[in-house]
Amino acid sequence: MAAQQTANRVDWVDYAKGFCIFLVVMMHSTLGVGKATGEMGFMGEIVAFAKPFRMPDFFMISGLFLALTIDRDWRLYLDRKVVHFFYFYILWLTIQFGMKAPSFAAEVAWESVMMNYAFAFVQPFGTLWFIYALPVFFVITKLLHSMKVPWQLTLLVAAGLQISQIHTGSVLIDETASRFVFFFAGYIFAQKIFAIADWVRENVLTGLAFIVLWALVNGFAVSYGYSELPFASLALGGLGALAVITVSALLSKVKLLDLLRYMGKNSIVIYLSFFFPMAVSRTLLLKLGLIEDAGAISLIVTCTATIAPMILFWLINKLGYLEFLFKRPAWAYIAQMPGTKRPVPSPT
Repeated sequence: MAAQQTANRVDWVDYAKGFCIFLVVMMHSTLGVGKATGEMGFMGEIVAFAKPFRMPDFFMISGLFLALTIDRDWRLYLDRKVVHFFYFYILWLTIQFGMKAPSFAAEVAWESVMMNYAFAFVQPFGTLWFIYALPVFFVITKLLHSMKVPWQLTLLVAAGLQISQIHTGSVLIDETASRFVFFFAGYIFAQKIFAIADWVRENVLTGLAFIVLWALVNGFAVSYGYSELPFASLALGGLGALAVITVSALLSKVKLLDLLRYMGKNSIVIYLSFFFPMAVSRTLLLKLGLIEDAGAISLIVTCTATIAPMILFWLINKLGYLEFLFKRPAWAYIAQMPGTKRPVPSPT
């Protein structure tokens, strides 16, 4: 695995994460508008086109740097890979429930609202499922690594689970079966992926040709309903992730769309908080009725829901208040904090 990364490599990873988070926000924004109006317009086509690779790419990128930390002792590993994400999951789950509780209570009793909140610790809630599942993937991978399970066997089993298209009703089980193969591939093939990104930066025309060919194949599969089929979904997920990596590598070479890179660098900020500006902007646009085209409404909602969290993050950093929303406080660590030499003491 690559033990060192150059600035250019980090740049393209940030671009890729920026693509991923934008596509996630786009999906939720467009589906929300579609649910409210009965149509999604041209944005619905874009969301459908991105579906085969949107989450596979997100998980593959999440596994890229795991080789650098997987041999850490369990306490430090769990702190960085589990406690970190669960802190934000619990915090933002509570914030979302706090905002939605009155509307939930209007439909069911308050006792049911509290039961649903408790159930969200077993069945991940709404848009937060990604940061619920990701720590589980980290733990599974370290366990397999500790037990010295051959990576070829793990990859084969993970691919088999994805192809099986398991649907149990449990978000964690179903998403693990469907997505773990991409996360593990990002981890195990990280060095090759970085080499591909470097090669693309030196072979621009070939990279562009691949993107065109991939877009045609992906579009054909989506248009004719093949993208959901076993084997096809696995192949399209992998090819789509490679396409995003290719585009990101090219963008990092020419330094275009720096906002996208910044979005990727702060993707967790957007992921955690986009739900609120998304809901507010959608409601306002629909009530005002100034724009009738559902696709245009979805696009505006997507951009608002993406940019608003970054403005909030900038204000928090500028003013120094509410930092706990996006930065884990000292009490939420179980191991050494970054930038310090003193470990966090064990609870007595």
